[in-house]
Amino acid sequence: MLSIIIPAYNEEENIEKTASVIGGIMEENGIDCEIIFVDDGSKDKSWELIDRLSREKDNIRGLKFSRNFGKEGAIFAGLKNCLGDCAAVIDCDLQHPPQLLPEMYNLWKQGYKVVEAVKASRGKEGFIYKTFAKCFYGLMKGSSGIDMNGASDYKLMDRQVVDALNELPERITFFRALSSWVGFETAKIEFNVAERNAGKSKWSFKKLFKFAMSNLTSFTNVPMQIVTVTGIIFFIAAIVIGIQTLVKFFTGTAQEGFSTVILLILLTGSFIMIALGIIGYYISKIYEEIKCRPRYILSYDTNQRKNRKEKGDE
Repeated sequence: MLSIIIPAYNEEENIEKTASVIGGIMEENGIDCEIIFVDDGSKDKSWELIDRLSREKDNIRGLKFSRNFGKEGAIFAGLKNCLGDCAAVIDCDLQHPPQLLPEMYNLWKQGYKVVEAVKASRGKEGFIYKTFAKCFYGLMKGSSGIDMNGASDYKLMDRQVVDALNELPERITFFRALSSWVGFETAKIEFNVAERNAGKSKWSFKKLFKFAMSNLTSFTNVPMQIVTVTGIIFFIAAIVIGIQTLVKFFTGTAQEGFSTVILLILLTGSFIMIALGIIGYYISKIYEEIKCRPRYILSYDTNQRKNRKEKGDE
């Protein structure tokens, strides 16, 4: 059985269409599946629609968070609760073409443990967004060795891979990179990002920046290395300026350098503050990890109702 995990946050305009399209594709191709919508603390009618669909169709299941925990939490909630021999993660807005699912499923049957859908193009994204994404993926590749160019959350994974991801102890996760980090035989399929079926993206530039910083610091130590390299550069510059100053002093050509001193103090102070900020950010992430709070809290699972029906409690 294939489990299809769909994170949903304020997606009331897309849920019914997504369920219909994916369900139809699976039925046409004779693929036994369960469709799991994970409501990430939506403030609209997303959960009401998910709950109704789960009542109408046996293969649709809904998981509801107690509040908004983020897409990463929603993905891992689906992975933790899915029952399939393999599991696929796909967006709710149909920008990930569900028509690829049968092909991904067939590649899994051929023996591949991970089937990644890779973006051939990034769709209608702004120049700043594309540049930011390119820089971020470049840093990830340079620091971790994982090529994330064109990577997306649209993946199909074998049960062995799902179990490996569920066993990872960290609370701050980056699914897009972790699914590659665990290894296993991987196949890739290219796709063009489609337009949203309805609604607007929930990702603002501020949220994307915070998401990128969190993932970069949780998966690599590049920012710490930048501090070290910059410190070495400042140290070398200090030696050069120090030698120059001593030479001028002993040769009697030294002049008043008030502006130079102020400039150096400002540069050094700025570097120290940036370095302390980066170190503090890492410490805050360590603090979050050692608290060992759960990635998410489920307030309801529609399978609870189905189980009660089977026992005759309803």
